[in-house]
Amino acid sequence: MSIAEYSIKNKVISWLFLIILTVGGISSFFELGRLEDPAFTIKDAMIIATYPGATSTEVEEELTYPIEKAVRQLPYIDKVTSTSSAGMTQIMVSMEMIYGPDELPQIWDEMRRKVNDLKPMLPAGVNSLQIIDDFGDVYGVMYMLTGKGYSYDELKQYADYLIRELDLVEGVGKVSIAGQQQEQIFVEISLERMAALNLDMNTVVGLLNQQNSVQSAGEIMINGQSLVIRPNGTMNSVEAVENLVIHGRDTGNLIRLKDVATVTRGVQEKPGNVVLFNGEPAINLGIAFADGVNVVEVGQRVDARLAELESFKPAGITLNNFYNQAQEVDKSVKDFIISLGEAVAIVIVVLLFAMGLRSGLIIGAVLLLTVFGTFILMKMNNIELHRISLGALIIALGMLVDNAIVVVEGILVGIKRGRTKIQAAVDITKQTQWPLLGATVIAITAFARLVCRRTLPVSSWLIVLGAVLLLVLELDHRADVNAVPGRSAVERR
Repeated sequence: MSIAEYSIKNKVISWLFLIILTVGGISSFFELGRLEDPAFTIKDAMIIATYPGATSTEVEEELTYPIEKAVRQLPYIDKVTSTSSAGMTQIMVSMEMIYGPDELPQIWDEMRRKVNDLKPMLPAGVNSLQIIDDFGDVYGVMYMLTGKGYSYDELKQYADYLIRELDLVEGVGKVSIAGQQQEQIFVEISLERMAALNLDMNTVVGLLNQQNSVQSAGEIMINGQSLVIRPNGTMNSVEAVENLVIHGRDTGNLIRLKDVATVTRGVQEKPGNVVLFNGEPAINLGIAFADGVNVVEVGQRVDARLAELESFKPAGITLNNFYNQAQEVDKSVKDFIISLGEAVAIVIVVLLFAMGLRSGLIIGAVLLLTVFGTFILMKMNNIELHRISLGALIIALGMLVDNAIVVVEGILVGIKRGRTKIQAAVDITKQTQWPLLGATVIAITAFARLVCRRTLPVSSWLIVLGAVLLLVLELDHRADVNAVPGRSAVERR
């Protein structure tokens, strides 16, 4: 007994299967993670090292070459490119395309160990050595923080407050800021005053360097308890710097820094990153989502939390919405639902004139059930809803109707020839199962190449596109060969 014949004779089981498929598909649709684009693994890392005072040639020979030599010992390397300039080197390391997100974290750790082991052999003048490998972080929500009359430091204080609060929102992976300016205290020393007071510049510079340094001052035992002695010499204001005694402690004739210098507070003269929003200085606040979350729901939670914090926002500061991925994803999903509804309606209307209302309803229902079943398989295979998977479903909508039309039309022809409903359904299943299987295999083979292209930069996108199409086509073939004959025969009794 074929599955088609079994589904006709056991209507309860057949209907139960269809109900489970419908409920499971709808439930899976709402539980699927939602993103704008699939995760894209960046297989590059950048090594940045500074060597103040060195020429580009010295940086190349003493810094860039040793680091490149150590990195090239890794067996995963595809290519290494470097740029050596005065006082700094930038080395871009690219890994082979065959390595994915599961292997790359271990590879980056191994590269870090190689570079860290090299540090003792680098010149003493090398100040910093950092490895950046988080290029893949995507900030789905971006805000611009502006405020007329507010300094960068005041804007950053409020931005830091928002970071602490938004980090606690469920589904938020990381919150970072950009555009903040490093605040500095400028000490402009007058050489004329220094000479008049017979002071040495090196003495003043040495005293400034010693301030705010954290050093151990020992500990004492009191009643059996150890108390740590911490010297109090920190300077946290312009006034404290101005009142720094630079001479005369032994004579009582105190000379303070403000007597020979002008002390002011400001931002660095050469900003590294300036952000403007509508012509106003701004600080950019970026929110990256955690893996596998529904960004629409997370975006709603972020908006709700910001609404709760509105009363704590200083007057005059504005949090401008620059980009919101959650809104874009929600729009894409709604557009797909509209496209699916339009496809089903078009199928029913067109087949209404060609094959009758019942045939149109059956084929439209099979189209919906195939999409619902695909949602279940996507949930099982951890495939999110995004532009690529939705695009694959839209591509598949045009391919899902053909096989169902062939089967339904064969049943109609069999009934007109005097065959019973069951006989007509069984006959058309036997006649078309191999041709339909062949057509499905050809279509699957065409898209299977996308799943196998793992060496391309966009392989993760192609894999998702091919995988969703494979799931849809396979499920559609099973529905057309097994479910459509049964439903057609039952509906035509």
